Amino acid sequence: MNKKKIDWKSLRRFLPYLTNYKKENITAIVLGIVSGITSVYMTYLIGVAIDQMIGENQVDFSKLSRVILLFIGIVVITLISQWLIQRLSNRVAYLAIADLRKETFEYLNGLPLAYYDQTSHGNIVSRFTNDMDNVSIAVSALFNQLFSGLSIVVLALFMMIRMSPLLTVVVLLSTPIIFLVSWLVARASQSDFSAQQNIVGEVSGFVTEMVGNQKVVKVFQREEKNQEQFESINQELYVKGQKAQFSSSLTNPLSRFVDHLAYIAVGFAGGWLILSGSDLVTIGVVSSFTIYSTQFSKPFIEISGLMTQIQTALAGLSRTFEIFDQKQESTEKNAITLKNIQGEVSFEQVDFAYSFDQPLIENFNFKASPGETIAIVGPTGAGKSTLVNLLMRFYDVDHGKITVDGIDVKDLKRDDLRQSFGMVLQDTWLFDASLRDNLTYGRPQATDEEIYEALKKAYMYDYVIRLPQKLDTQIGQQGIKISEGQRQLLTIARTMISDPPMLILDEATSSVDTLTEQKIQDAFLQMMTGHTSFVIAHRLSTIQSADRILVMDDGHIVEQGTHEQLLQQKGPYFGLYHAQFEH
Repeated sequence: MNKKKIDWKSLRRFLPYLTNYKKENITAIVLGIVSGITSVYMTYLIGVAIDQMIGENQVDFSKLSRVILLFIGIVVITLISQWLIQRLSNRVAYLAIADLRKETFEYLNGLPLAYYDQTSHGNIVSRFTNDMDNVSIAVSALFNQLFSGLSIVVLALFMMIRMSPLLTVVVLLSTPIIFLVSWLVARASQSDFSAQQNIVGEVSGFVTEMVGNQKVVKVFQREEKNQEQFESINQELYVKGQKAQFSSSLTNPLSRFVDHLAYIAVGFAGGWLILSGSDLVTIGVVSSFTIYSTQFSKPFIEISGLMTQIQTALAGLSRTFEIFDQKQESTEKNAITLKNIQGEVSFEQVDFAYSFDQPLIENFNFKASPGETIAIVGPTGAGKSTLVNLLMRFYDVDHGKITVDGIDVKDLKRDDLRQSFGMVLQDTWLFDASLRDNLTYGRPQATDEEIYEALKKAYMYDYVIRLPQKLDTQIGQQGIKISEGQRQLLTIARTMISDPPMLILDEATSSVDTLTEQKIQDAFLQMMTGHTSFVIAHRLSTIQSADRILVMDDGHIVEQGTHEQLLQQKGPYFGLYHAQFEH
């Protein structure tokens, strides 16, 4: 099996998000030094108190009480500093993740449509939720140990050397072994953690897809089959997760075992020095030293205890930064801004394929005059929707060019190009918000009068005006539920409100009844007047008034003309027409 090494590159890419908060980091470092000093000094006071109580001279209760009071005061300072460090660690961790989420979402907005077509939406969402949450938890826990831990290590080492260089050597011999154990286990188990996070993404993608299409699942009685698929993925997650957790869980007990051996060795060495009559150490010194040795190794032990969280976080960071490694849509340098759009659209010797080994459109040539209504018909897979994807630059052509008003679309700003088209698709999309927010999505400055006028044309005015809150009514999960037909009528009204110079209608009336469809067609005819329009339709009754009808098959135009001309030619269109209207 391919062993994936620890992804240090992703860690380095994440560090700037943490170091952005200099004030919090500096404060935490200062508090860490304070906590380290007080922790080490407490250990020193314990040794002094022990020597006071078991020394040869009579116990000086006055001096002992001062030591105890000082010890209590230092305990309070330590607790306060550690509490503040924890607060700052949480703040830095969650602020850093908030920044990463923001930049990731912003980067996603710049990715081409092809990325979303090829990547499970649930998997993408999982990177925002599971992966980034794991990172924030690990960072918070690690920073909480790091700031005071480093100070304790340095100061404890200094005190140990000062008290007994010989005993210090005994402690230092165990430290590289702790490091080695942690590194070996982490290296061996990282591939399992990466696999675990990838499968978590698969689970999220599968559940998202099944929940979102539950109606289809029930219609085709796929509940049992889907349950089997889910259990298979879930079992794989269990196996990988168990392996990852088991491997990583070895780190902490192995590290503690090595540390305990060092602790025992210090006790034996210290006891031997005392029994041999050495003046180098006292019982209090040995007592303090054993605590110092524990303090010295404690940060390493605690970090080894966080290895599961750290490795899960590293796997999550790797998956998150995979998004940043995707190529964004190219930036148009010196791009031309569309002004006073006439609506002339031309395809010139266009070749395109979604995959290199399966050409879809080859040497495609076509020109639409300003204000012309073009209907595109043909069997499934003929390339109708692909033309729309190319025209909107969701995908770029492989060869040839597409022009708008004589300008190559690659020389135009994508935003300008896409804003010049209004789209009504077969798949409706409305988000959880008010009707007004949904209807003005493409033109926020639209007035209520303009909104109501569009609703009248889309035959939704009477419905909306009867609602208690009218345009302020919430729709979606948090509001009222509306039918598919009503959703489609609202998307049509939304396009009318945006009032673009060119239109794309892709099966725009597929979810409405025949009577309403005819009324909407009348509204579309008004809206399309003077606008270059592309109408993709399977129901040929909706496009008989088009200025020109393109009949496509296998990415080519097999015939074109008006409805009457194509019927007279008795070609492919004639066959499609009579297949629909003759029984």
